[in-house]
This record gives sequence, structure tokens and C-alpha cells, in this order.
Amino acid sequence: MAFANTFFSGKSCALIGVALGLALLLSSFAAADIVAPDVMLKQTSEEVIAVLKENREELKDDPERVRELVEKHILPHLDEVTIAKLALGKNWRVATRDQKLEFIEEFRNLLIRTYGKSLSEFSDQTINYFPVNLKSGEDKVVVKSEVLQSGGPPIPVAYRMRIKDDAWKVYDLSIDGVSLVTSYRGTFDQEVRKGGIEGLLRYLKDRSADKDTDKVAS
Repeated sequence: MAFANTFFSGKSCALIGVALGLALLLSSFAAADIVAPDVMLKQTSEEVIAVLKENREELKDDPERVRELVEKHILPHLDEVTIAKLALGKNWRVATRDQKLEFIEEFRNLLIRTYGKSLSEFSDQTINYFPVNLKSGEDKVVVKSEVLQSGGPPIPVAYRMRIKDDAWKVYDLSIDGVSLVTSYRGTFDQEVRKGGIEGLLRYLKDRSADKDTDKVAS
């Protein structure tokens, strides 16, 4: 399965990375003070778009700074374990504890490279977030939005979020109806069929060494 052709190719790579990256820049609040997720996304997206515009050229020329940006602002607000678990699918049950830990680490590296590449290619898109009717006590929600781009139709983006450790965290998103974790799962299933869990881990390590960082599958 050519994941790059489905999710992270050309202009779509930048759109997706910015949409996800901005969505994940969530502040930590005590449970009683958690801001509505749609409001939080809008506030943080406006702040980060300003930073990206101001430092656009510097970010393009300095991959290490982009990596630091992703690690500092994005990853802490991802439910990494749940995303990894969903992406590995049924193969999660057959992996050993050590393999699971290694997979989470390699998958984390993959996310850093992918989102770093996407953020460095940010252009002048804007993002609209639709209001969420959050019920009292609800700890899971889908926040819908659209990415507006010059010369093209709006791209719908939906974020699946849940409360974990007293903060809203993203555990999946869909771009134009295509789920991130489902797309990863197709690639990972293919690699497990070819070489087992160890084969998948080798594949991810090879991707880490590959400078073509916006691809997940060739």
C-alpha cells in the first residue's frame, strides 16, 4: 500500500501536516478547566500560523529546528500509545512487550519526520473549525474542520480526541474521509505479512535512515 500517495504527497503533505500539527498544539489544563476542544484548536492554530509565517524560510533551511518544534509542541499532545496500537491493529496482540515498546518509539520517529516535513512546507492556508456540542462528562469527541486553500476546494479534516491525563489528546484524524491510522495500518499489515513484527521494525528503522521523510511506503 503506497501510503505516500494516499496521505503525504506534494501539496497535500503540507496541508495535512499543518492541520494536524496545529490541532495538536493544545494547552494542558486541569480537568475542571479544560477549554472546549474546538475553541482550543482555533486559538492555537492562529498562534502557530503566525509563528510559521514569521519563520518560514528558517524552518525550511533547518530540519533540526523543525524536529525540535514537533517534539516540543506536537508530540506531548498526541495519545501516542493509542495511535500506535490502532495503527498496528490486530498485530498488537501478537507483539511482545519489548516489540511494542520498540514499535512505539519507531512510530514516534516516523511521526516526527512526517509532521516536520509537512510543517516546513506550510503555505498560506487557513483552517476553519466547526463548533462542537460537548455534553457534560463526555471524554471523547470528533472536531470537524476544513482547510481552505487558494485555487482548490476546501479539504475536510476531522480530529478524534479524548481526554487523557487531564488534557484533550488526538488519537486519530481523517483527511477527506481517509483515516490516518487506517492508512498506516495497511502499510504495517503488509510489512508484518512479509517479515513478521521484526520485519516491520526493520522497515521503520530503514525509513528513519531514508532522507525521503514524507513517505511511509514506497
